[in-house]
Amino acid sequence: MGRIVIVTGPPGAGKSTVARRLARETDGPLAMHLHTDDFYAYIVKGFVEPWRPESQAQNVTLMNAIAAVAATGAVGGYEVYADGVVGPWFFEPWLSAARRHGLELDYVLLMPDEATTVARGTARTGHPMTDAAVMRQMWQAFRDVATPPDSLLDTSGQTADETVAAVRAGLASGRFRLL
Repeated sequence: MGRIVIVTGPPGAGKSTVARRLARETDGPLAMHLHTDDFYAYIVKGFVEPWRPESQAQNVTLMNAIAAVAATGAVGGYEVYADGVVGPWFFEPWLSAARRHGLELDYVLLMPDEATTVARGTARTGHPMTDAAVMRQMWQAFRDVATPPDSLLDTSGQTADETVAAVRAGLASGRFRLL
């Protein structure tokens, strides 16, 4: 059986880059990069921007679906690296899916300082989220909520290679393990 690794943080933290690299470079024979932003694009009618308070029901529905897909992949033997804005306020679907299937679940919170987050996020090209105000709002949301203390990784001064190496070392040591 595989495992699920949630790679999270505010927009611009490097989640997709890190999760994709971890999936590609894992020693295991099967790996999946689950880019959770794709699920939001599936909504063709009634979409609410996910950072708005009125998006709560939509976000809960999608988080349940994403956690179920991740668990299905992990049950099939894949190491699933899911990247997205998965704050502790969305732990329940992930914990339930992992418990139900006896899966390992890791939680990695990439948290560069606010200025770095905004600089990285606004410099992205071809990405739908480049709004500095929203990035600051979501960065603050992660700062304001209690997270498992060992899950936080300050990546402010790190290159992508350094972050991938730090996450890989933390996964190997069990630092990021929730279940």
